[in-house]
Amino acid sequence: MTGFLCVVKPTGRSSAFIVNVLKRITGTPCGHMGTLDPFASGVLPVGVGNATRLFDFFLAKKKTYLATFRFGATTDTLDPEGEISLGGTIPTEEEIKAVLPRFLGEIEQVPPIYSAKSIDGKRSYELARRGEEVALPPKNVTIEAFDLLKKTGEDCFEFRITCGAGTYIRALARDLAKALGTLGYCTLLRRTQSGFFTEEIAVPFEEITPETWKSYLIPSDAAIDLPAIDIQDARLYNGIAVETQLEEGLYKLYRAGEFYGLARAAGGRLKTEKKLC
Repeated sequence: MTGFLCVVKPTGRSSAFIVNVLKRITGTPCGHMGTLDPFASGVLPVGVGNATRLFDFFLAKKKTYLATFRFGATTDTLDPEGEISLGGTIPTEEEIKAVLPRFLGEIEQVPPIYSAKSIDGKRSYELARRGEEVALPPKNVTIEAFDLLKKTGEDCFEFRITCGAGTYIRALARDLAKALGTLGYCTLLRRTQSGFFTEEIAVPFEEITPETWKSYLIPSDAAIDLPAIDIQDARLYNGIAVETQLEEGLYKLYRAGEFYGLARAAGGRLKTEKKLC
């Protein structure tokens, strides 16, 4: 069987741990569609079987998070698992709201040194843990919404963030604090949406068992928000592009009513891009 499990990842577990357990439960190769840090919780889409071939398609989808930032302190990992350092002031809600617009749209962001970024074939976090100097180049990320929701403690504030692929919320906490002239880090993080996958359809990890997992499996095509086409031309299924009058773009491809994969129309030609069956 192939499809998606929309899992609620608990805190304290890595995304890789969740995937490995689901591999054993389903007896099928699995892969997550965008990692969550161990301290984070929330929506973790997991592809089961050939659905993992859609990784690139889902990775590009926007994501929404609820995050709590603490100001007047930071950690080396920018999350609650690191070594804490105190310093700086606690901003007011008005001061925070005044600088949030600076972070909307396409911005440059330097990933945290405790991340899985590769440096000369080694993970950045491995070098950082050994005490080696780590310098990561900035990358462009997109922030669609960055809203202050409420103050949750003497030095803590809750935010809702909608962003594109590759955004580090921990880095946003650091950079927002810097814009406010203080220190900051992310203390709580929950992903509420990852593209099609939302909290409303997510299943707590603990409820997924060898007896229940099939009932929670979402068909691959149900999770893809693309127009559907059903084409019988055998050439298309042998890797040959065929003429088409379809508008350029990506389509869900069906063959005699059965979901086959994804096809792309470009320059008056249609060609299979992802094969799932």
